[in-house]
Amino acid sequence: MSAKNGSIKLVAGNSNPVLAQAIAQGLDLPLTKAVVRRFADMEIFVEIQENVRGSDAFVIQSTSFPANDHLMELLIITDALRRSSARRITAVLPYFGYARQDRKSGSRTPISAKLVANLITQAGVDRVMTLDLHAGQIQGFFDIPTDNLFAAPLMVRDIKDRFDLSNVMVVSPDVGGVARARGLAKRINTPLAIVDKRRERPGESEVMNVIGDVAGYTCILVDDIVDSGGTLVNAADALIAKGAKDVYAYITNGVLSGGAAARIAGSRLKELVITDSILPTEAVSKAPNIRTLPIGSLISDAIARTAAEESVSSLFD
Repeated sequence: MSAKNGSIKLVAGNSNPVLAQAIAQGLDLPLTKAVVRRFADMEIFVEIQENVRGSDAFVIQSTSFPANDHLMELLIITDALRRSSARRITAVLPYFGYARQDRKSGSRTPISAKLVANLITQAGVDRVMTLDLHAGQIQGFFDIPTDNLFAAPLMVRDIKDRFDLSNVMVVSPDVGGVARARGLAKRINTPLAIVDKRRERPGESEVMNVIGDVAGYTCILVDDIVDSGGTLVNAADALIAKGAKDVYAYITNGVLSGGAAARIAGSRLKELVITDSILPTEAVSKAPNIRTLPIGSLISDAIARTAAEESVSSLFD
């Protein structure tokens, strides 16, 4: 495969080599030979070992844990490509870290998502491709074209294959995610409920109320990020207390930091389904009720359309 105005080069950082390989296979292209390593003091060194002059380069790198290391890898790979005369550089960020810091949460606090957008742009990226941004307005933080892909079509297909939709209710785990949950409910033609919660401090949440009659339904919680897992666990407890038959969760980005995998495994969640936008840890892989939904084919399709200068949004029509 080649781009409309040059060859395609896929360069992978160290954040998710398994996904990078899946994307390469979907495009029937090899990953570009490159060295991304560290000196003894953990400085990052990058060397692109192929000619990329005039090419359409795609850097595949989630800014997941350790977020700062993987962000620096992205910036340095971009600089190496720019200095090697790549024609266009697209940062493919299956998971965009710092997205939760998209506004001032209090006095004298940063808007870190905007800062990271500035860093990526100034490094020399020409276009950004990411997946299920935490907040849609983050696209506006970039002064370059930004494609926000959606995992919803893959989730819809999986839900239709596994559930009797006549007994399913989609649930938003908080008020902020209602638009996302409503979109999924509309796709599968099911009712919608909302869990109203109060967050006392970061990483902790307290479920307050369930808006909607969930009694007898199989409930599917939908969100973009699961980190500590506290929100999902509390939401599952609240839904079952209100008479829900079973509770499942479909979440795009499985951050699952600390003891989140164990928390999910010991919860009343029947199953948590996440995409492989973030490389699963060993604990996540071994958890009996966590399943991974491959996202590589969606991203490879989007890359192919971008390289050919075709519509990306039509993937989600």
